[in-house]
Amino acid sequence: MSKTTKPLPTFATEAEERAYWESHDSADHVDWSKAKRVRLPNLKPSTTSISLRLPIGLLEQIKIAANKRDVPYQSLIKIWLAEKLR
Repeated sequence: MSKTTKPLPTFATEAEERAYWESHDSADHVDWSKAKRVRLPNLKPSTTSISLRLPIGLLEQIKIAANKRDVPYQSLIKIWLAEKLR
């Protein structure tokens, strides 16, 4: 079932667009019944650096576990955090 959609407004800044979408439903502007699933294999997630203080003993245990798995300890921490959140 197709429906009439409103035209997209133009935005002067990304912040203005973000504020608009926080308070408006995209269904008013997009006919989601015509949407198709796409894959974006080269899309990299945004990252940010953090400072994390760990007890020395814990950090050494993490480094040993990472060495056994042949991965950098920072990567192992990210893997473990992601698993814990699932």
